[in-house]
Amino acid sequence: MRGPQSPSLPAMSQNTNTPGIPGQSAAPAGDSKIQKQVQQQAGVGPVHGGGGTLFSEPVLVVNQKAKLIELTNEYSVFDQQGATLGSVVQVGQSGLRKVIRLLFSIDQYLTHRLEIRDAQGAPVLLLTRPAKIFKSRVIVQRPDGQEVGQIVQQNMIGKINFSLEVGGRKIGAVKAENWRAWNFSIVDEADVEVARVTKTWEGLAKTMFTTADNYVLQIHRPLADPLLSLVVATALTVDTALKQDARGFG
Repeated sequence: MRGPQSPSLPAMSQNTNTPGIPGQSAAPAGDSKIQKQVQQQAGVGPVHGGGGTLFSEPVLVVNQKAKLIELTNEYSVFDQQGATLGSVVQVGQSGLRKVIRLLFSIDQYLTHRLEIRDAQGAPVLLLTRPAKIFKSRVIVQRPDGQEVGQIVQQNMIGKINFSLEVGGRKIGAVKAENWRAWNFSIVDEADVEVARVTKTWEGLAKTMFTTADNYVLQIHRPLADPLLSLVVATALTVDTALKQDARGFG
């Protein structure tokens, strides 16, 4: 049964006001590395508009913190100019869990909990992927615990698909574009693409010697909640919660 509807998050603004947001690392001249990642590697933009938040920018750049040994997933999120919009941090890991992650290749089967935080470090979405053996799901919640919806794995063989569900009703889908699940198309209830997640090349040295993965999300048009929150949650957890499942059964 669906609970009370939460207030909708604002759709993407058409006003470009990213620089100068309190607490945000603005980059008036632009971050050339981020811009190269967006325009040359992902083939996106520049896209006009954006309100300077995780839920109002048409392009989100998600870059994983490079580590030789990854015991906790951490990501930084930027706009297309390189201004910091927020972060994604894995939470709730005990010392024993980190040892298990270091010594054994079973992490993808264990429960994952992540916080999506805004530029000031305040949680805006809570994500839980319960322990699984075969198909998985990601529960998306508000900071007060109210459920927004779920990202539910639909198949285990070939190109992996996930449904975006609210109260058990499908309102969209996430479709891997190849069996390795590097890129994803996100569609609405009518099967029309509303967003796209593209993996970007982080360089040979980083690819060979660290665990870092980088992605670009492009939202094609303003979206209303709850679809907006589920699209953002999908893009910001694609490596931890979705790509592992696709790799495990591709």
